[in-house]
Amino acid sequence: MAVAFLRVVSPPTDVSSTLCFLEAVREGTRLVSARHEGGMRRKKPGLGFFSLHMDFKYACVGFEPENRGSFPIRSSLVANPAEVVMSSEQKVYDVVLKQAALVKEQMRANGRPLDVRPDLVVPGTTQLMSEAYDRCGEVCAEYAKTFYLGTLLMTPERRKAIWAIYVWCRRTDELVDGPNASHITPSALDRWESRLEDLFDGRPYDMLDAALSHTVAMFPVDIQPFKDMVEGMRMDLWKSRYKNFDDLYLYCYYVAGTVGLMSVPVMGIAPESRATTEGVYNAALALGIANQLTNILRDVGEDASRGRIYLPQDELAQAGLSDDDIFAGKVTDKWRNFMKNQIKRARMFFDQAEKGVTELSQASRWPVWASLLLYRKILDEIEANDYNNFTKRAYVSKAKKLLTLPAAYGRSFIRPSRTSRGLSKATT
Repeated sequence: MAVAFLRVVSPPTDVSSTLCFLEAVREGTRLVSARHEGGMRRKKPGLGFFSLHMDFKYACVGFEPENRGSFPIRSSLVANPAEVVMSSEQKVYDVVLKQAALVKEQMRANGRPLDVRPDLVVPGTTQLMSEAYDRCGEVCAEYAKTFYLGTLLMTPERRKAIWAIYVWCRRTDELVDGPNASHITPSALDRWESRLEDLFDGRPYDMLDAALSHTVAMFPVDIQPFKDMVEGMRMDLWKSRYKNFDDLYLYCYYVAGTVGLMSVPVMGIAPESRATTEGVYNAALALGIANQLTNILRDVGEDASRGRIYLPQDELAQAGLSDDDIFAGKVTDKWRNFMKNQIKRARMFFDQAEKGVTELSQASRWPVWASLLLYRKILDEIEANDYNNFTKRAYVSKAKKLLTLPAAYGRSFIRPSRTSRGLSKATT
C-alpha cells in the first residue's frame, strides 16, 4: 500500500520479486544473481566505479570500496525526535519544513531555479547509469503504465529520477506486501534501511540502487522520507489497528505521503509560481494522504480478510460499529453513514492537493493530475457500490481512465497563480 502517489492507475499487481532480491535483504548481502541477460558484460578494468557482475531481473552491481567517494553524502536534516508530546500532523509538518529548507538552500547556492547537477556524473559511468535508469523505466512501464506515460513529458533528467524513486518505493512496498512478505522480519527491514543509507552515501548494492544513488546526488532529495517509508513497513509488521485518525494519519504519511516529499524536488516547482516551497510540499503531502485513505477505503474487505482494520477505532465506536461488524462485512445504515464521513475527509485532502499541482513545473504536472483525478474517482465508485467495500472492489474502468487522461493533460497547462500565496498545511 506504499506507492499510492506514484502508482497511478495500474491495479495492485505484485512484482515478481526474485529470491535474489529477498535473500539479499534477509541476509544483509549484496545481490549476485545466477543468471545472465544478453548484452551485459563484466566491467572493463578502466571504469573504476561499479563492477558489474551479472544481470537478473534486478541487475546486480557490486561497489568497489576504493571509490566510495564518488557520490557526496546527503545526510538527513531531521534531528532526533524531541521528548515532547505532539500530534502526528505536527511531526509530519516538521519533516515538510526541513525538506523545503533543503530545496531552498540548494536554490540559494545555485543562484537559480532548481535543476539537475550534471557535474555529478562520474566519468566512465555514463553507459552503466543509462542501463540502470532504463531498467527502472522498464519496471515503471510494466507496473504503472499510465504514470509512466505521463513521465515521458518530463525532461529526461527528471523522468529518469522519478523512475528511480518509483522503483525503490515499489521494492520497499513488496517487502511487506509482496508474495514473500511472510519471510520478512524487523531485522530484514533494518538491513534494508542500512542499505538505503549506503546508497545515499554513494554505495549502491545493485543496479536499481545505483540509479537512485545517482538521483539523490543530483537533486536535493532528503533521506528522511525514505526512512519514514521503511518505518511504515515496520508498522505493517506489528500493527493492525489505529485508535484514532491522528494515529492513522501518521501511517498514511509513512507509506504514501512520503512519496510526495521524495518527488517534488525532482518534479520541480514552476519558476513563475508565487507559492511558498512549504506550501507546494504540503500539497504533495495532502495528495499522498488522500490516495492512501482512498486505498484504505477501497480495500476494507481485503484487509479484514488478513485481520487488519485501517480505520479509526474511535470513529467506528462513535458510529456504533466494532471490529466484529467489519469482519461480518454487512452494509448497514450505520456503515453507510460512517463511510460517508470517511469519504468526505479523503476528498478534503484531494481538494488541498489540487491547489498545489499547478505550482509544479509544467512538464511534471500531467502524471500528478492523473493520479489525483483517477484516485478521486475510486471514491465515486465506492459510493456507486452502495458503500459495499467488503465484497466489491471499487475500480475505475478503462473507459473512464481514457476519458480522464485528456482532462488531466488539459489541466497540466493551467498556469500557477500570479499572486504571492502560501498553500495551507494539510489538516485533519
